Amino acid sequence: MSFSFDDRVLALAGIAQALQQVRRIAETGHSEAAVVRTAMDSVMRIDAPSPAAVYGSAAALEPGLRLLRDYFSNQGKDELLPRLALSVMQLERRFVREDATVNKVYTGIRRANDRVQELGESNHPDILSAMGTLYADTISQLKPRIMVQGNPHYLGQAMVVAEIRALLLAAVRSAVLWRQLGGSYWDFLFSRKTMVEAINRRLR
Repeated sequence: MSFSFDDRVLALAGIAQALQQVRRIAETGHSEAAVVRTAMDSVMRIDAPSPAAVYGSAAALEPGLRLLRDYFSNQGKDELLPRLALSVMQLERRFVREDATVNKVYTGIRRANDRVQELGESNHPDILSAMGTLYADTISQLKPRIMVQGNPHYLGQAMVVAEIRALLLAAVRSAVLWRQLGGSYWDFLFSRKTMVEAINRRLR
């Protein structure tokens, strides 16, 4: 099955907006509930029928699409965000080659999904804590390890750290989807115009 750039930019937007929340929480201790819910829903929807369905809808990715548009037009306001995204993409390459780690993550997500059905929301503190622990026990053990910069006051709080890790897991999930849709680093060198056009179509 082939996918278009319109699908591919959705996965990139998923990475961008999950990591924007990582940056926001690390600096302020607070996140946007709706955006975090979209990120965590994407983790739970392992067998979604389409890229848009992974996130609930393409509309749920509007914040990430706007971030991408700003990045490609050199108007990005957070210079650390692209670096964080690159680290996630590098980590995804290592992750998918580690079958044992992939299986542990898959099992952990399945277990958490049962709990989501009980609680009724994927961004419940119990779920964020469980997903943060899952990330710490699995993907976080791989190299390169992702280092998040921010306010030491907030980065010293257990729940803040758990939510950051849960969102990093969501970012890796979107990076996996991006690769599955045919994404590669070459896109950023040779397909920037095509990606910008796809982003603009999605934002109409």
